[in-house]
Amino acid sequence: MSLRATKTLSAITLRSQLPQAQRLVVKVGSSSLTTMEGGISHERLKALVDALAMVASRGTEVVLVSSGAMAAGFAPLGLAKRPKDLATQQAAAAVGQGLLLAQYTNEFATHGLTVAQVLLTADDLSRRQSYTNALRSLTRLLGLGVLPIINENDAVATHEIRFGDNDRLASLVAHLIKADALLLLSDVDSVYDAHPRHGGNRIPVIKHPRELDAVNLGTAGEAGVGTGGMITKVEAAVMSSSSGIPVLVTSADNAAQALAGNDVGTWFAARNTRRSARDVWLAHLASPQGKLTVDAGATRAVRSGENSLLAAGITAVSGDFEAGDAVEICDQHGKVFARGLVNYASHELPAMLGRTTNQLTTWLGEGYERSVIHVDDLALL
Repeated sequence: MSLRATKTLSAITLRSQLPQAQRLVVKVGSSSLTTMEGGISHERLKALVDALAMVASRGTEVVLVSSGAMAAGFAPLGLAKRPKDLATQQAAAAVGQGLLLAQYTNEFATHGLTVAQVLLTADDLSRRQSYTNALRSLTRLLGLGVLPIINENDAVATHEIRFGDNDRLASLVAHLIKADALLLLSDVDSVYDAHPRHGGNRIPVIKHPRELDAVNLGTAGEAGVGTGGMITKVEAAVMSSSSGIPVLVTSADNAAQALAGNDVGTWFAARNTRRSARDVWLAHLASPQGKLTVDAGATRAVRSGENSLLAAGITAVSGDFEAGDAVEICDQHGKVFARGLVNYASHELPAMLGRTTNQLTTWLGEGYERSVIHVDDLALL
């Protein structure tokens, strides 16, 4: 079955409808769970668990994407602040992940809820087999009444494959499990049109990303112990809402009110039809290693969303890439209109250009009958 099946918009169109959601993804940032001295705040974590347990008690399936593992490991390792080198970050995450999950396990247990730890990297949602494995695992956990707690696998993730922050990870997970809505919780209660200290006003609803053109969102990494900041939350919210899933951005302190459908935070209205998590990753997060230029016929075929890219329609190749890398696809005028995971290395393609599948099989052998990019590995921009 194709992973690119067309999906409709979420049935949840207003924040007041959140109590009617059947499946929610909630992301909480490190700054909402940690203390000024370092380590996890039991009071903050308990308040979040209480709010999520109330939602679960009414029959809503909840997936929690939680930061905080790395921060939880700072104190046990004697670290005063977030380390800069990757190896120490990985060590802190490895130590802190167990501590964080233990607290979640104990608190959810008081509500009669069982939790499961799920650690992901970008590769898990970009490759077809691991994508379907992740979907199967999460779907089964939810079916068993388990509340999955997801985090980026910081103990092994590298700069090249990591999501960069859990806001984007939460967006991908929401698309993976076809959630009705996504909540991004941090220490800021809303998106503002300027800094609140400078008289900025809350933006209650954003219907189109153009409404943010004049808004200064700061820079990524302003959140201290976390890797994000308001800019990454807005980017993740735009990424999801532009692909069919509405998003509410607010503070963890407002979690209970938000989940009750009250007028808090900033609501990003859903636009367009839903896309798969792999499509969203390819369109927004993948790092293209090369570029394929195609003729008018191939442009029409790929744009239809129903066809793979074949060598016969490619007119030029640029970049240095291996099979499985992401590449951009350009029309004959040089405009990028799609991205995809290529099945051949850059040094293999020049000899294949303009040739049909039958010609390639006859000339080069049976290993060349596959498409250059399969339709399931294509994302239109």
